[in-house]
Parts: sequence; structure tokens; C-alpha cells
Amino acid sequence: MRNPYDVLGVPKGASETEVKKAFRKLAKAYHPDSNKDPKAKERFAEANTAYEILGDKDKRGQFDRGEIDADGKPRATGFEGFSGFGGGRGGSAFDFEGFTRQRGGAGAGPGGVGEDFISHIFGEAFRAGGAGPGFGRGGGGPARGEDVAAELSVTLEQVAGEEKMRIGLPGGRDVDVVIPKGVVDGQTIRLRGLGGGAGPRGEPGDALLTIRVLPHPVFKVEGADLRATVELPLEDAVLGGTLRVPTLTGAVEMKVPAMTSSGRTFRLRGKGLPKKDGTRGDLLATTAVALPVGEDAALTDYARRRREAKAGTV
Repeated sequence: MRNPYDVLGVPKGASETEVKKAFRKLAKAYHPDSNKDPKAKERFAEANTAYEILGDKDKRGQFDRGEIDADGKPRATGFEGFSGFGGGRGGSAFDFEGFTRQRGGAGAGPGGVGEDFISHIFGEAFRAGGAGPGFGRGGGGPARGEDVAAELSVTLEQVAGEEKMRIGLPGGRDVDVVIPKGVVDGQTIRLRGLGGGAGPRGEPGDALLTIRVLPHPVFKVEGADLRATVELPLEDAVLGGTLRVPTLTGAVEMKVPAMTSSGRTFRLRGKGLPKKDGTRGDLLATTAVALPVGEDAALTDYARRRREAKAGTV
């Protein structure tokens, strides 16, 4: 694969926001569901692989230091003669940092348990580098399987809980998927080796899983932060008090000072969505002062006298 910086079209010093913006632009342009150009799927997969590296702080650092290659695989030392070593895609079906675990145990494809280790190393090197007849993607060797696309709809509660979910992929295969930290709506995750098969000893394709975060009746997503409007009883707005605020993990209590108006926003730290670095975003709770239901003679009288007092000072 090409250098991920070139794929996304960003400089090496690009910020996290610039990287994310560039990925979203490419993903929107080349997503297989909206772009029927035969080359779009390849460009989409390439952009997604690049974002898996540059969108992750640790992986980006590893790539910049030369510890992993453009496919996110560790670079081996002592085999520099094989230019493509480590860049092949014929590894285990579970090489996405434990993101998936296929039902049935061991991974499929070349290099599985029981194969001679040295043969596996040199086989991967030749497949990736295209050395000699019968090897590589264009050398007459086993063809790579087709990528398949699937979608997973998740709730904010499931994102917050980093839940494990079982999904069915095209072809009838079931896999367990753990929702990754920092996932955003529309992001596509590559599940290596879980696509279409390619015959004996051929490399299976990948599954491209697009995450769809469902709308929530209470919370609005702003990056890793959540925003919500909470009703504030009139008496608590005037006198101050304790307000129960909903969160994705249960209601919490929040102190409200006296004379709090509608539209005032309070930040509840750590009550948002998980981030890639293991921390969490915040919940931004905006107050909406609620008047009593039905007629309130005392309140009406107070408001009338206050209005008359203001009119008398004009």
C-alpha cells in the first residue's frame, strides 16, 4: 500500500482534526454504497487502511518511527532484501488488534497454526514483494478474495459501554465485534481476512464494516462530548438546588446555584463517549427553566407586582 499520508493527502505534521477531515472526505467520495465506479472500492479500502494508522496516535507514532509498514504490520529486521516484507494481507483473520474473534477458534489463511514458521516468513515476503513466478498478486499465484461490505447500527449506550456484538457478514459468517474506542458515525473498520475466500491457500478478502450510530432521544453527539437539555424547576432556578441529570450510564446529581437562567450550560466531566486514548468526553447539560403546571396564584401575583414595580421606575 502507498504511504498513508499520501493516501489521505495530508502532510506528516497534520493535526488529528485534519487527518479525520481528510478521511471523511475520501470515505464519502468512494464508499461502495454511493460510488459504483469499480475502482472506488479499492480507493475506499486504501483510505480506510490509511486512517487506521494515522487516526490512531500510537500507530501513527509507530509508522513514523518505521516500526510498522503502510498496512499496519510490524516491520521485520534482518530481511531487508525483501522489499515488501510485512506488507502482505495474508495474515490471520484476527490481526486488527483483537477487534474481532471469528467463531470457531483459529484464524484462516496462510500462516495458520501448524505451518512451518520459517516457511511462513519467506512465504509472506515473496507474496508481498512479488518475487518469482507463482508468488504475489500479479505473479500467477493464488488470487486474493473479494472484500465484502457490511453495516453495524449501534446505540450511544453500546458505544459508551464498548459492548461486544455478534453480527452476520455476507456469506453467512458470524463474528463477534467489540465496538472500538473513539468510533464515529460513518467510520469503516477493516476486518482482515473475513471477506470472500479465494480457493486453496489463496488470501481471503477483508470485511469492511461501516459503523452507524443511531440517533438518541436525549443526547446530541459533538465529537466525544454529549449535549443534553435538562428541565430546571422554577424554584430551583431561583433558590438553587440539586438537579438529576441523565447520562448514558445512569442519572447523576448536579448542583445548581441560585438564580440560574435558561440556557446556562454545565460541564459534567467524563460523562461523554470513550476516546481512543482511554479517556472520555464530557456531558454538556444546558438548563431550561420549567414553569409550574397549571395556575399558581402566588406566582401570578408576584409576577404582576414585579411588572408594576418596573413600570413605576420608568
